[in-house]
Order: sequence, then C-alpha cells, then structure tokens
Amino acid sequence: MAKLKIITTEDGSHSLYHEDLKETYHSFHGALKESQYVFIDKGLRYFRTKEGLPSEINVFEIGFGTGLNALLAQQFAESHEVKMHYRSLEPFPLEASIYGQLNYAAETAAENAQEVFSQLHEAEWNTATAISKHFTLLKEDTTLQEKDLSSVEPIDVVFFDAFAPSKQAEMWDIALIEKCYKCLRPSGVFVTYSAKGQLKRDLRSVGFEVETIPGPPGKKEMVRAIKI
Repeated sequence: MAKLKIITTEDGSHSLYHEDLKETYHSFHGALKESQYVFIDKGLRYFRTKEGLPSEINVFEIGFGTGLNALLAQQFAESHEVKMHYRSLEPFPLEASIYGQLNYAAETAAENAQEVFSQLHEAEWNTATAISKHFTLLKEDTTLQEKDLSSVEPIDVVFFDAFAPSKQAEMWDIALIEKCYKCLRPSGVFVTYSAKGQLKRDLRSVGFEVETIPGPPGKKEMVRAIKI
C-alpha cells in the first residue's frame, strides 16, 4: 500500500501526499477549488450548457482517488436535477482510515454531504450503485490500460485526473488518449488540469479540437478538448 499523508491545501480542503511518487492528489493552492473549476465548471457545466441543458449525462473519470470529483459531480446532478451515470476507474482504492478523515463534506457544506461521501467510498466495486435520486456510481478497480471500453455506453464528459505526466507518464500515453476519444460521443468533452504541449499535440493527433483555457488558482492554463 502506498504511503499517503493527509495535507491541508490553501483553500482549507484536504488532499493527499503520495510519498512514493512525491506528488499530491490535488493542487496545493486548493483541492476543492481546483476540482470545482477544472472538472465541474469547465467540464460538466460547459458540456451541459453547450448541449442545450440535457437531462442525462454520462461521465467517465480516470482516477477516483479521494472521491472529491465524484462528490462535486453528485452535488451538481442533484442541484440541477440531471440524471448522471458516473463511471470511475481506480486501481488503488483508499482505505477507510484515510478517506474517513477527509474534510470535503464539511468544506462543501452541502446537505447530506458526509453521508453521500461515505456512500461513494463504501459503494461496492464493479457494480452500479444508486447514490442519490439523480446520481449512479460505477467504480471499477482497474486501470485505463486494462479496461475494455468497446461496450461502454457513449460518454459525454471525460474527467482525466491521473497523476501528473512527470510522475505517471504511462497514463498520458497517446494510446490512452485515443481510447478516451473513441469512448466519447460526438461533441463530447475531455477535460484535465494539465496543459503540457505534448498532451495537446496528442489530443489533436487523435482527432480532438483542443482549447487552452485559463487554469484554476495557482495554474496559468489547463486543457479542454472536444470530439469533432
């Protein structure tokens, strides 16, 4: 099991420091602000607005990690009454002794947030679980390399939340970028915190239209790509 240390980021929300990789799960400048900005505002909210406020959305997350993105997505689904099917891959699930200490529920201050956060982590792996009225979670304890996506329902939004390319280069291989492209429906959105030049070149080479947009606090830029 990896050595993980709970840290407090600048916005008061927790993150984890992976001692083997010498890398954090989120930005030091604010875990909650980063996830809200990158994945919810520039991913989910952007897709829903540009597609004419659809009532159902399929999300595919690479890196369940702390469960923060899933919690924020669930809150988005309930507040907007959007039926959301959320699929997430995570080969190294956190132990209860770690996720039980994370303060995301208190920091979001949403109704029933602690109960929902616990349900997200305690949900059975590899089985779709209804977490709330509008949100269904399917966590799979596998990697993107191993996952066969050929029979997966077309995805609307990909949350690409692997560790940084400098720490986990294999997760940013062009073959995996292409895999994400193929699982998206036309006009689907791929969003990530990274803005590396090689990533943008690879995204374009597999068929994406790439946008470099302002990043979250502490980061100049991030990437959003659209399947055309």
